[in-house]
Amino acid sequence: MSAVTKAGPATPAGSARPLSKSRPLGDRAFALLALVAGLLVLVILVLIVVSTAQQSTSWFSTAGWSGIFSTVWNPATNQFGAMAFLYGTVIVSLIAIIISVPVSVSIALLLTEVVPRRWAQPIVYVVDLLAVVPSVVWGLWGIIIFVPWVAPIYASIASGVHGIPVLDSLFGSPTAGASFFTAGLILAVMITPIITSLSREVIATVPQTDKEGAYALGATRWEMIRGAVWPHSQGGVVGAILVGLGRAMGETIAVALVAGSSAEVTSHLFAPGYPIAGVIVNQFPEASGEFRAALIGLGLLLFVITILVNLTARGFVERSARRMRGTS
Repeated sequence: MSAVTKAGPATPAGSARPLSKSRPLGDRAFALLALVAGLLVLVILVLIVVSTAQQSTSWFSTAGWSGIFSTVWNPATNQFGAMAFLYGTVIVSLIAIIISVPVSVSIALLLTEVVPRRWAQPIVYVVDLLAVVPSVVWGLWGIIIFVPWVAPIYASIASGVHGIPVLDSLFGSPTAGASFFTAGLILAVMITPIITSLSREVIATVPQTDKEGAYALGATRWEMIRGAVWPHSQGGVVGAILVGLGRAMGETIAVALVAGSSAEVTSHLFAPGYPIAGVIVNQFPEASGEFRAALIGLGLLLFVITILVNLTARGFVERSARRMRGTS
């Protein structure tokens, strides 16, 4: 009785070497180029941190923690407290995000899930065009047209909420056309097209089969969006919001024109303020010595805040992805 031999797997056509050993020269060159590009980004970030830290060392060492986070900014007496500028950056960016995100995501959903394509395409062109308008144009429009128009409205709102708890501390007197809220509104107008465009592209990648499956189960349009579209695209939408937030936190000319240039920490949103980007662009040309070091240090603080915001959002996206994998 002859022995039975087990047949081996069929040899694939072409070279039998592992794929990692038979990669074409073009693939290896592209992988090397991608690696170099990724490392170059990290090197640039490290160089930015090192160079700005070196040029702002005198401010950090002289002022100390108490001086850095002081509310007093007086170059004449070498007092350079950053708290008012940190506060202005955070408040203006929050106002912009709170106003822009619901509008942006709603427009993106409207263009992808509700409006027919032949009607949505002209709106998409307009949104994309607004996304590339230079910031100086928004700033000039804000200071010339919007600020004089909105100042009486702020005064009317302040008189209407006078004596009402919370509202009085947020929207009461003092009021000014150039203020925290005006800067936030201008930034919201600026970042809405950006968040809308990116969110629309992400939402458009949702597989049509997922949407049809939701409809087949009897879901309404809103239930389909909530159950099929949003879980698939929420990570990308958060990324789009981060891009808009980064634009809002780093904006200079528009904010410098409409924020009011007042280094104060106040709960009144209609009062003038001063974000970090605004004080740097306004005062850096005339700065020298420790004054210049303080302004560079403000830029370093803004950089650190941006990194922390991105890391926080990244953690949120990864946690959401793990939750979706757990429920699937």
